[in-house]
Amino acid sequence: MIYGQDPLHISEISPYANHLIDMALEEDESFNDATTTLLVDENTTGTGILMAKEEGILAGLKIALTVFYRIDENIHVEPLIEDGSWVEPGSQLAVIKGKIHVILKGERTALNFLQRMSGIATLTSKYVNAVSSFKAQIVDTRKTLPGYRYLDKYSVRAGGGKNHRMSLADGILVKDNHIELIGLESESLNDKLEKILSLAPTSLKVEVEVSDIQQLHQALEAGIPIIMLDNMTNDEMRNAVSIAGGRALIEASGGITLDNVKSVAETGVDIISVGALTHSTKALDISLDINI
Repeated sequence: MIYGQDPLHISEISPYANHLIDMALEEDESFNDATTTLLVDENTTGTGILMAKEEGILAGLKIALTVFYRIDENIHVEPLIEDGSWVEPGSQLAVIKGKIHVILKGERTALNFLQRMSGIATLTSKYVNAVSSFKAQIVDTRKTLPGYRYLDKYSVRAGGGKNHRMSLADGILVKDNHIELIGLESESLNDKLEKILSLAPTSLKVEVEVSDIQQLHQALEAGIPIIMLDNMTNDEMRNAVSIAGGRALIEASGGITLDNVKSVAETGVDIISVGALTHSTKALDISLDINI
C-alpha cells in the first residue's frame, strides 16, 4: 500500500477515503490476484478506459482512480469529466495508463466505489428534478453504509441534494424517544421542548419531530426553529405549513418516494428528507475496458 499519498486530494471528500480504499483492496486480496498473476506478465503495459453504460450523474471518480494509485504510484490516470456531470452510454470518464496487472487488480474495487457513488448521485438528481418547481430542498439522512457516510453524502451533493446532519454531533434532533425520556412524566410537551431549547448549545440547530398537529402547535409555542413532520399525510402537512406560517422551517419525513415527492413538495414544506437516497440506491452501470 502507498500510505501517506493523496495525489487526487480525496481526503477532501472523506477523511477516511484512503483507509476505505486500502481496506477494500485488502478484502479483495488485490495483491494476491491468482488469475492475473497466472495470465498477465507483470511488465505488460496498456490502457484502461472507464466508460458509462447507462445515463446518470457521475460521482466518486477521484475515489475510483485513487484505487490504482494505492496499488502502484507509477500508474497514470486522467479524469475526463468532473463529478456532478451528466453521462450517457458510451461516455468516457477517465483513462488509466500503466501496467495491466495493476489495472486488473484494482478494477473491481474502483468500480464498486464509482458505481455506488454515481448511483446515489443519479437517484438524488431524480428527486431534485421532481421538485425543481417548488421551494423544498431534498436532503439525505444518516441511513448510510457504515463507514461510507462521507462518500454517500458527497454523492448526494454531486446529485444536487443537500446534507442533513453528518453525525449525531452536528445538531440536535429530538425524536419521540427523547421526548419521553426527558423531564418528569407530569411535564407537558411544551415544557419539555422549552427545556431542550434552554439546554442546547447556541452553536447547534435544534429540530423536533412531531407526529400530529397538536404536537406541532406545542413545538411552535416553544419556539422550535425546525420541525419535522413524521409520516403525515399531504393534507396534514399542508395544514401544518399553514399553521406554522413561517415561524419555523418545516421538514417532511417518512415514506418519501419518487412517486409522491412532487405532491409532498406541493404542500409547501421547506425540506424533504429521503432515506432512500443512500440506503436503497441502484448502482450506475459503468465498465472498465482494457487495451494493450
